[in-house]
Amino acid sequence: MPIVNEIWVVDDDQSIRWVLEKALQKAGQDARLFESAEHVLEALKDNQPRVIATDIHMPGMSGIELLAILKEQYPQIPIVIMTAYSDLDSAVSAYEGGAFEYLPKPFDTNEAIDIIERAYQLATHDSAADTATGELTELPEIIGEAPAMQEVFRAIGRLMRSDVTVLVTGESGTGKELVARVLHTHSMRKDSPFIALNMAAIPKDLMESELFGHEKGAFTGANTQRKGRFEQANGGSLFMDEIGDMPAELQTRLLRVLADGEFYRIGGHTPIKVDVRIIAATHQDLQQRVETGQFREDLYHRLNVIRIKIPALRERVGDIPLLAKRFLMQIAQELDVEPKVLTEEAEQHLMKARWPGNVRELENTCRWLTVMCHSREVYVRDLPAELKDSQTEVNTPDNANTFDWQSAMQRWLENAYQSGNFEAVKNVIPEAEQTLIRSALEYTQGKNTKPPTCWDGVVIL
Repeated sequence: MPIVNEIWVVDDDQSIRWVLEKALQKAGQDARLFESAEHVLEALKDNQPRVIATDIHMPGMSGIELLAILKEQYPQIPIVIMTAYSDLDSAVSAYEGGAFEYLPKPFDTNEAIDIIERAYQLATHDSAADTATGELTELPEIIGEAPAMQEVFRAIGRLMRSDVTVLVTGESGTGKELVARVLHTHSMRKDSPFIALNMAAIPKDLMESELFGHEKGAFTGANTQRKGRFEQANGGSLFMDEIGDMPAELQTRLLRVLADGEFYRIGGHTPIKVDVRIIAATHQDLQQRVETGQFREDLYHRLNVIRIKIPALRERVGDIPLLAKRFLMQIAQELDVEPKVLTEEAEQHLMKARWPGNVRELENTCRWLTVMCHSREVYVRDLPAELKDSQTEVNTPDNANTFDWQSAMQRWLENAYQSGNFEAVKNVIPEAEQTLIRSALEYTQGKNTKPPTCWDGVVIL
């Protein structure tokens, strides 16, 4: 069967096919377009492309189903998976199915072409993307459509077949332990223990025993031998939350365990060998703590092999309605009551709140609403008092100079691209210019007596 130097693009959205075709042509690549997976399978009877980039959600056969067939019948063709319905399930399914890369929509065209060209180079050198088979296990509830969450999903997918140490960073309440559990569930250690330990919650004088265990009679009150968390996690994963709070003397012991894979119980004389994957987490800036002498630099580099940063809730505002709906449904099932439904006004208000406690605070708010709100629909007046008064600083008039308009515009553009509203995107620049001019005229009240000022090319006389 002849192999052609083409890149096949499969998407039921004509605008996506058109954009990728033009971008590939500009990059010097030949593209062939398909609107369904069935058409691709028919075309493969005559020849094979170098690369296939396919959407997931299409009428008829899905991209994941197409991926499974291609990996079985044409394993030498790298597959790039694209989807506008970006969630952890899609990312993990794509990587488990053997996809070369996972590309969430809306994507940056340059990034998309870079990924496709890397896949092309792989095919040209007669290599095949690594594949993994097996049934998809049940996933913890991690949802999110924000670009920052897509990076988290892609990182989890890439780490499925890996056993390296991972450092999860992010503010308190962002879901670091949930990410750690997913990393374990989709690793080669999934059938072994997952042990979680919060370093900030353990008294300093008990921390060594908690980690490494002790022998009977090692100290007052040690009436029996006790296995520590490292032994309990042997063969599996040990999640060390708030690793930045570990005392300096224990940092030294942990470093030795990571280097040698063995330790002594307190009061013990026989070394204990363990095989444990470390997943550490912190809300602190470990690099800064290294610079101030509060954290060992060598331990930091041991832990910081792969880093996954979990975004704060304010960095993924568009996910708040999704998360709230999910929490309201889950909590209603727990309490065996009818789930509450947020009105559009309540959703908008939640999206403007500060959320210092991040996703955990949002979940607690949904629990409060499920118990305290009398009606099925939740209005702004039904929200907790502290939340009704809580608005993000960037949205207040007094802080107009710090308004994060770039992020707001990016969210608007992402929604416009996902909904296919390309006409609105095309009109952004002329409408922005009109807004600047109107604002300038209002500021000067139509007069030219004020000192000259320039706003990025708009001159106020």
